[in-house]
Amino acid sequence: MHYLPLTPQDEKEILKRIGAPSFEKLINEIIPRDLQHQGMCGLPDAVSEHEVRKLIAGLAQRNANTSEYLTFLGAGIYDHYIPSIIDSLISRSEFYTAYTPYQAEVSQGTLQTIFEYQSVLCELTGMDVSNASMYDGGSALAEACHMACVIKDRNKVILSELIHPYYRRITETYTRECGVNVVTCPARDGVLDLDTLASLIDGDTSCVCVAQPNFHGYLEKMPDIGKIVHAKDAMFVAVVDPISLGVLAPPGEYGADIAVGEGQAFGIPQSFGGPLLGIFTAKKEFVKSLPGRIVGETTDIDGKRGYVLTLQTREQHIRREKATSNICTNEALCALSSLIYLCSLGKQGIIDVGNLCVAKSHYLHQKLSGINGIKPAFNQEFFKEFVVETEKPAQEVIHSLLENKIFGGVPLSLFDDKNTHQLMIAVTEKRSKEEIDRFLECLGEVL
Repeated sequence: MHYLPLTPQDEKEILKRIGAPSFEKLINEIIPRDLQHQGMCGLPDAVSEHEVRKLIAGLAQRNANTSEYLTFLGAGIYDHYIPSIIDSLISRSEFYTAYTPYQAEVSQGTLQTIFEYQSVLCELTGMDVSNASMYDGGSALAEACHMACVIKDRNKVILSELIHPYYRRITETYTRECGVNVVTCPARDGVLDLDTLASLIDGDTSCVCVAQPNFHGYLEKMPDIGKIVHAKDAMFVAVVDPISLGVLAPPGEYGADIAVGEGQAFGIPQSFGGPLLGIFTAKKEFVKSLPGRIVGETTDIDGKRGYVLTLQTREQHIRREKATSNICTNEALCALSSLIYLCSLGKQGIIDVGNLCVAKSHYLHQKLSGINGIKPAFNQEFFKEFVVETEKPAQEVIHSLLENKIFGGVPLSLFDDKNTHQLMIAVTEKRSKEEIDRFLECLGEVL
């Protein structure tokens, strides 16, 4: 609780400067009388600061608290370790109140953090350019599809069936009024069906979008997919889990034209689903078609380093017919969190996190073979997430595990009513061997 040192003398001085004889008369001048509430407001009687603190603490205890739960949740939002330095830095007022105004060059600190965010994203993904960030992974994918349609002047988009269902719904909603035809390519055995994909691409196809790892956690043959797509002169859009890029090939290495993803794993809490961070990168040749903002580095008239908004492709800044999107902002604080996360881990740290995710998820996957009533759904390579089939309904398994304060995964019936016996499990670097063994023990008892 902050102390506000506003004295009666301060109030008199403020009122004198603005020419108001009293606070009540100031309110009467600002708010019409018929809009003013004349009766009691329903507030309780005044209490001491100590009593207020107790009251607020009691209200806070009514919030749902998951800190005591062991979590194997995934499906796009993950329980990764967040270094304490992140909250310490982003809680500074110059960061959490910062905004890039229309006279953007005044905010040199904000522009510098965005420039550095863009730089580390390009290095991580192997792509040439990054924008200043977007709302979330779903809106980033939708913007990528719109961008590809504009570049290719075609109206057909192919989405892998194994892109996050919410991302696909966002894309379909986003492009519906733009005359875009969204086609879904089916999967086979837990990965994209490449034969079907090749048959779906035609002269109207602007882009093909594929997730790596896919929604079920399995690894796609991205170089092969890229060759199929480019052979038919379409653009290749990769939807990546950026934390996997410490151990998996980056999209720039297998020829992606655009790479998007969800950056929540980079130091942003799960927070029951948001706020999130949309990552958007591309090849340099498409830089003028990128949505949102791009910050660049330059020098001023004295030769000192400075930062500017190099590109702002919103209709407010350029001729309306030249605009590439209506995105006018970016997730600046979340982008800063991800920047601090990546800088605090360093190059080796992001590799270590990826290797730990691989090792721990595969340990759990291997041990599941010793439990009756559960088996892997697919025989495919995965990064940190995989699907199992359970003899009992997956929702029933989930509810039983909650009694042991374990979030046992995500039942796929949430996305498809037919998948009542499929459970998706994610294992991050935070899970210890003891925690995984406890999960296995409780899962065995439930099944």
